[in-house]
Amino acid sequence: MQNSVESGPHWFAHSLRRRDLLLVTGRGSVQTAANIESRPRPLGRRRIANHVAWAPSQDLDPNEWASAGRRIGTVGRCVQWLLGDWIVYGNEKFGERYSRASRITGYDPQTLMNMVYVASRFPISRRREDLSWSHHEALAALEPEEQDGWLDQATAHRWSVSDLRAMLRISRRRELSEQVGDEESKVEKSTLAPILKCPRCGEEIAINQ
Repeated sequence: MQNSVESGPHWFAHSLRRRDLLLVTGRGSVQTAANIESRPRPLGRRRIANHVAWAPSQDLDPNEWASAGRRIGTVGRCVQWLLGDWIVYGNEKFGERYSRASRITGYDPQTLMNMVYVASRFPISRRREDLSWSHHEALAALEPEEQDGWLDQATAHRWSVSDLRAMLRISRRRELSEQVGDEESKVEKSTLAPILKCPRCGEEIAINQ
C-alpha cells in the first residue's frame, strides 16, 4: 500500500507539485494548482500560466494589469517564507532532510537552510507584511527586541534593504568603538554622530543607545 501524501515521504514532492503550487491565472488572480485542475475550463478560453510564462485570458485594462503585477510581486516576495515554513514542517513531522528538499525545489541546501533559519527566528506573529523577507534576514541574528525595533524604524522610514543594512553597519561601528578603550578608537568615536540619521530623510534616530 502506498503512503498517503500527508503521512509519508512523498509529502514533499506532492505539496509543491500540486496542492501548494501558486500560479497566476486568468485575469491575474493567484490560484493553487489543485484549484485550477479541479475547475471546469470554459470552452474557447485560453489560459497561459506556467513556470516560464504568464498571459491573461482576455484583454486587461490598466487597473487589472496593475493588480496582476501586485499579485505576482506578492508571490515573489513571500516564497522564502513559504519554503522555510514548508521545510520546518517536513523536518518536524517526517524527519526529511535538506538534500531531499533541495532536489524537489531546485534550491541548493545552503539557501534552504538560510530560509529555515530566518523563519525560525521570526514566528509568524512577528513577521511584517509591509517589509520583505530580506529585511527580516538582515536582522535574523539579533535578539527579538532589537529585531522589532529595527523593523519598526524600517517601516516608519520606508527603508530599502540596503538602507537597513547601512544603518546596521553604522550602529555596529558605534558599538565597537564604545567597547574598545585605546586612543585610536576614542578618536574615531568622537567623529561619530551621537545618533543615527535616516538615509532617506536625514531624521535623527535613536537606536541601541
